[in-house]
Amino acid sequence: MANTKSTLPAMTPEGGLSHYLNEIRKFPMLEKDEEFMLAKRWKEHEDSDAAHKLVTSHLRLVAKIAMGYRGYGLPIGEVISEGNVGLMQAVKRFEPEKGFRLATYAMWWIRASIQEYVLRSWSLVKLGTTASQKKLFFNLRKIKSQISALDDGDLKPEQVKEISDKLGVPEDDVVSMNQRMAGPDNSLNAPLRADSEGEWQDWLVDDNPDQEIELGKNQEHQQRMEYLEGALSTLNDRERDILIKRRLSEDPVTLEDLSKVYDISRERVRQIEVRAFEKVQKAVREQAFSENNVIDA
Repeated sequence: MANTKSTLPAMTPEGGLSHYLNEIRKFPMLEKDEEFMLAKRWKEHEDSDAAHKLVTSHLRLVAKIAMGYRGYGLPIGEVISEGNVGLMQAVKRFEPEKGFRLATYAMWWIRASIQEYVLRSWSLVKLGTTASQKKLFFNLRKIKSQISALDDGDLKPEQVKEISDKLGVPEDDVVSMNQRMAGPDNSLNAPLRADSEGEWQDWLVDDNPDQEIELGKNQEHQQRMEYLEGALSTLNDRERDILIKRRLSEDPVTLEDLSKVYDISRERVRQIEVRAFEKVQKAVREQAFSENNVIDA
């Protein structure tokens, strides 16, 4: 599947989104049995033609999911491209014997790839952002829409409280994130093109939980935790303790407190933390590459 990415349709400034959507609609959807056989051919024989058919038959799914991220002000072509990378990763790891369809498994991979791109692209979400802030970042617009606050400027106090309660985050974080994300949104009721009755909202993804999607999500989470556990085992006791308390805790321990525990300077604690983090990053990358042979773009 080394050349899969380079042979996929791409959005161009000349053609635009409408042209791209028309192009990907030309790829046929797969019946369940055909999808199963193609997935088996890829898994057992690394048949690149089979992998290409699996990918192209799901490009519409990527576009549909990508539309849900238009409100972040990023080029839709790049969002779709990142989603396609997630789709290829899903095809790479898909196990047809599990009994569920590729689409249900791929949806999590597509979303994860797009969200990582969004996080990298938004300066307000930086390294060190907590899990609760990321949750707020990706759910604020949806919750505002549910309480009819999407087009408002500053949120009303009762709206701030409702969002805070729904997401389990501080009210100050809600206010701050809302101010940072303020900006004009493209109308979801705008037509896809002048001669079409379809609207952008027709492409929005349904976020209702699905058992099979959750299964794929849980499997990936378990795999990542195994990578992390293996990477942490490469550290000595002090490095592991400092890294966990500084980087993997919802309530990080201060450098000052750790310097007292280990009777070393705050700067020395910081150096150990950085070195341990770099070791873990390297170990995780090596595990992922050796086990999954990451797709060559």
